[in-house]
Amino acid sequence: MRTVYLDCISGIAGDMALAALVDLGADEDYIVSHLSKLPIDPFTMAFVKVDRRGITANWLKLSFGASEHNVGHDHGVAHKHGHQHEHQHEHHSTQDHTHGQDDKHDHDHSHSHNHGHDHEVDQQHIQVHTHVHNHTHEHKHDHTHEHNHDHNHTHVHRKASDILKMIQSSDLPDRVKKRSLSIFQFIAEAEGKIHGMDPADVHFHEVGAMDSILDVIGVCLALESLDASTIIVSPVPTGTGKLRMAHGLYPIPAPATAELLRGVPLSEFTAKGELTTPTGAGIVKALASAFGPLPAGTIDRIGYGAGTKNFEHPNVVRAVLYEQEQEKTCYETIVVLEAQVDDSTGETLGFAMEKLFEVGALDVYHTPVYMKKNRPGVLVTVLCHPASSAICEETMLAETSTFGVRRSEWKRRALARQWVQVETPFGLVRVKQALEGETIMRQSPEYEDAAQAARSFGVPLETVYREVYKQLND
Repeated sequence: MRTVYLDCISGIAGDMALAALVDLGADEDYIVSHLSKLPIDPFTMAFVKVDRRGITANWLKLSFGASEHNVGHDHGVAHKHGHQHEHQHEHHSTQDHTHGQDDKHDHDHSHSHNHGHDHEVDQQHIQVHTHVHNHTHEHKHDHTHEHNHDHNHTHVHRKASDILKMIQSSDLPDRVKKRSLSIFQFIAEAEGKIHGMDPADVHFHEVGAMDSILDVIGVCLALESLDASTIIVSPVPTGTGKLRMAHGLYPIPAPATAELLRGVPLSEFTAKGELTTPTGAGIVKALASAFGPLPAGTIDRIGYGAGTKNFEHPNVVRAVLYEQEQEKTCYETIVVLEAQVDDSTGETLGFAMEKLFEVGALDVYHTPVYMKKNRPGVLVTVLCHPASSAICEETMLAETSTFGVRRSEWKRRALARQWVQVETPFGLVRVKQALEGETIMRQSPEYEDAAQAARSFGVPLETVYREVYKQLND
């Protein structure tokens, strides 16, 4: 079984992952050939060898159309939240990158984002976006550079639903389609939750930007080129500090990134700046079948993908291709946290459960018990990865009335998991599949998707479930 392990030494972003996979041996011509067939702006893709603290790595360099404006991605201080050049740009566009359209009024937003696009050297500039909704999908970016490097770009900012339809109607390989759709669906749902809107209507720069489309689909094509059936990811560092966004300074990780990383083990390593982007988090969330250190196996090749910024540590993602040992049983270590309480209300315990899931708990459940003096109480049990155990303990102490938390380490055998999307008469529904090697052991529709479809079409939930299983069995 060919497995790719993504070692997120300095976080992860889409272009860093793509560059690492190409350095690992993915066929660049295969990737570019498939991307060029998509109905997107003309582009040029190149992978440049750079040095990051003594490590030679691939750095992705993109350019669009006939422009001399090369686009590199700046990862570390701020990825994909603004353009970064030595000179000053002011962009005026007629799209808002985080809001849907409204038939009754316009939205004016000024966005100052450090967007990670850079020349090969480490330069800085701030991109200021003024977005106005006038029901037009085309806008022009007027760039004024200090050295008279003027040019106009016309781009179409797509809604998330437009990108999903583009992928579905494309000639991409089936597994590439499934993986790409899953990544964009996760990102759209995270942004939709943050902004209080239907994920299909999310209309924002992160997903609509050309580089994000190329990064996401490019990563899936690279994995297909390598014939990687399993992706395992290390714990993910996010970085610290503040990020300037539309409505002011936001904490790192950015809201959408934090939402995407729910349930993903986070690394204790940190550095000032944004290390993991929404696109990188979406790739991890959608594609990782397991998290942890490099599993047992035989390493075949290693590749490195670079961010633009230089830190005190190597700003790279390491990709490892290896043959994983085929064991009869595969176990992972989890931490079990427990506390018994007899003086917490149902509301308090319900809120504590929500907070525990937010900080990375794998599962939380309540068991009725009888405590001393024959008092009825509740046993709160939390399952989590070792990397998330400390913050889960702190949450239990803060959100319940317990005076202490017991902890123990257990081994568990977990089936590998992957997400696929199924087209039904009621729309797309995600399905979680459990795998033993290459065999699908069981599969289950995602409840939230099925419930939303049932509400939208006014049909019973069971009707949606039956249609999903029908499509899976056809």
